[in-house]
Parts: sequence; structure tokens; C-alpha cells
Amino acid sequence: MQTLFSLFSIYIFILLGFFAKQTFKDKLDEKTLVLISIYFLQPFLILWGFSSKTIDLEIIKAPLIFLFIVLVIFVFAFFISRFLFADRQDRSIFIVTSIIGNTGNLGIPIGLLLFGKDSVIYTTFINIINIFLVYIIGVFFYSLGSYSIKESIKNIFKLPAIWFVALAVFLNLSHFEYPKEFELPLKMGAYATMVVQLFIFGMYLKSVEFKKIEWKSFWSVNIFKFIFIPLITFFLLNMFELDRYVYNIILLELIVPIAVMNVNLASLYNCKPSKVAFLTFATSVLFLGYLVLFVKFVF
Repeated sequence: MQTLFSLFSIYIFILLGFFAKQTFKDKLDEKTLVLISIYFLQPFLILWGFSSKTIDLEIIKAPLIFLFIVLVIFVFAFFISRFLFADRQDRSIFIVTSIIGNTGNLGIPIGLLLFGKDSVIYTTFINIINIFLVYIIGVFFYSLGSYSIKESIKNIFKLPAIWFVALAVFLNLSHFEYPKEFELPLKMGAYATMVVQLFIFGMYLKSVEFKKIEWKSFWSVNIFKFIFIPLITFFLLNMFELDRYVYNIILLELIVPIAVMNVNLASLYNCKPSKVAFLTFATSVLFLGYLVLFVKFVF
């Protein structure tokens, strides 16, 4: 119960975004906040996340397994999307919202609540892998809905996150220590990023017209997310010799709800952001029930 209350407290910022948009309407521009978050705040989160621990081969085993499973799931999602949807944007939305979860401002705190402080190093590096997925798979497919394949590939490298992840990895492996004067600004920027992302999500939810919901996308994404992905994850995780603790962390991070960043990118590339916002909200609600079962059977 404490876990669920803590989860609800995170969602306060989503509610604030929703009511802010409801109150101020067109005076608030979602895309402006998206640009601020992606181009100016996201680098702080990346640099801060890499500054806490030195990369270790044993530690990165979990995120590498996470990446392997996501790529396997991606192949299934790609072919299933072509069977389910004729529209290229709808296929892109199904692929990205099915495989990319909110491993950052949701997965990390939930991992901390369920598994304790020792889980942070694992969930942080899993989130790093997820950042690559968001900015490669996510950008490519959302962009593909409105751009050519060539332009979509270029769009991946236009975003600063890719370059800041490379910089952060280099600094970490070089054992670079940030001056103490930089610690507070990095932390402030990282927390600001998470808050702004949740706020933007709430603003997009205000634009969702529930009467026009495409239930085909709703059921397709959620069945894939909460039935297919756990089944294939159970199968693949048993291929590796893993401590049960790490096993459960990877499983949890693979079924966390859709990332708020998905809404940002869908907006940035005009790929039906309101639809993505609703799917993000729907998976978040269903995840609460899933989390209750997870806590009941794992602990």
C-alpha cells in the first residue's frame, strides 16, 4: 500500500499539468515545454545519472540483458504492427509505446521502493539503455510518421541527448570527478527535467477526447505490454544465470508504463501526441493493478 501511495505522489505533477492546461488553455504551449525539456534540461539528467557510480562490467550485465530482451520484443512488435495497422503513424505508435517504458522518473523510484537503495545502480543503467532506445527507436519511428526514412535517421542525431550520453560515458570511464560546485546545478536540472516531463504529460491528457479513442490501439498496446512482454521476458530471463534480485528488477523495468518522453517526441514530430498521451495514461492505470500482483507474488 505504501508503494502505491508513493506512486500516486509522483503523479501529482501530471495532475498539475492537466489542471494548468484546463485553466489557462491556449496560453500554455505544450511544444514549447517539450523543446525546453529535450534541448536544455535533458542533458542535466543524463550527466547527473552518470556521475553517481563508476561503470562496472558486473553492473552493466543487467542493462545488457534488458537491451537484448527489448530488441527481441521489438522484432515481434514490428511485424505485429504491420498486421494490425495500415496507417504508418499508428504502426509507429504501437511499436514505440509497446516496447519503451518509463524507466527513469517512474522505474527508478519504484525500484527504490520495492528493492531498496542497492537497486538504484541497476535501474539507473537500465534507464541509460532506455534513453538510447527512446532516442534511436523512438525518434526514428515517430519521425517516420511525418518524414522520410533518410530524414528520420538525421533527426536522431539532431537531438542533444545522444551526444550527452556519449560525453557522460566518456567522463565516467575517464574517472572524471565533477567539481562540488557543479553537483547542485546537475541535481536541480535532473529533477527539473522529470517534473517538466510529468507536467507536459498532464497537459496532453487534457487534449484527449475520450469519445474518439481508438480502442484497437488501446487493446493492442496493453495486451502486448502486460501479457505478451511478461511471457517472453520470463522465457528469456531463464536463459541467463541471474540472482533473483536482479531478475526481478529487470522484469519490473520491462513492464513499467509508457515513458512520458514518448509524448514529447510524438509532439515534436507531429505523430498524434494526444493519442500517445492517452495510451500512456491507460498503461499507467493498468500498471497499478499489475504492480499490486507483482508485490503480492514477488515479496
